[in-house]
Amino acid sequence: MVDTKVTLSGIELDNPIIPASGTFGFGYEFAEIYDINMLGTFSFKGTTKEARFGNPTPRIAECPSGMINAVGLQNPGIENVIAEELPELKKCFHKPVMANISGFSIDEYVYCCEKIDKQEQVGWIEVNVSCPNVHGGGMSFGVCPESAAEVTKAVKAVTTKPIYIKLSPNVTDIASIAKACEDAGADGISMINTMLGMRINLNNKKPVIANKMGGYSGSAILPVALRMVYQVYEAVKIPIIGMGGISTTEDVIEMMLAGATAVQVGAANLIEPYACKNIIEDLPRVMEKYKISSLESIIGGAH
Repeated sequence: MVDTKVTLSGIELDNPIIPASGTFGFGYEFAEIYDINMLGTFSFKGTTKEARFGNPTPRIAECPSGMINAVGLQNPGIENVIAEELPELKKCFHKPVMANISGFSIDEYVYCCEKIDKQEQVGWIEVNVSCPNVHGGGMSFGVCPESAAEVTKAVKAVTTKPIYIKLSPNVTDIASIAKACEDAGADGISMINTMLGMRINLNNKKPVIANKMGGYSGSAILPVALRMVYQVYEAVKIPIIGMGGISTTEDVIEMMLAGATAVQVGAANLIEPYACKNIIEDLPRVMEKYKISSLESIIGGAH
């Protein structure tokens, strides 16, 4: 018998598989096609203080081995998530869920994190620092150590649950940003968010996406994600949730060897709704193939 369990900031998961924010809604849509309680947990749709319609369409562009999206954090707002989405989720998901929080100012992050921290269903808070700082000239909070640390410190001051800072790969030195977050009190790191990309329509000679650029995700970015997780594992002592291009069980093992305690699956859910289910069911076979008796034993094993 193989042991697929891992522990994430004191909470035991049956397995390390977590659907990534923005690819799994609030869970109950997927609960109609399979029992989502088989998941380790999942990260729900990125939530902001106010409801957001998101960016103009088209928002999606297909790519070889991936996709570009510029959805623009469309969500019903934090009050609606607490009042309507979480009660609906509770009917079909009976484990702690990961709350994904975004903001356009420090005050927004603090407001949303303080609100969601009080929700019994929430086990961890994943803080997306890839949003543009409206008071800082539009530059993302996650592109420099100082601003990422500022967000971390502010949300830690108003929360009791583990805080995972979700980092952007669109930086020169991701390890220094992760270390700054750790020093500011982060309980873990989620990485990587999407890479910046674009496509151009040859017929009208214009960018495919109305926003011109968007987040590139899919299997093509796996080597970049692995490299960054490997680097951050050597820089910090806190757990890492690794993501970026994960679509197979072998990818999961590779990401854990690089240093991830748990693994998020993103774009693959949009291609194959059963992606996470298939990976979880395949874990024992792949573990036996590579003579792995316990997943916890291989975290960081490539170092």
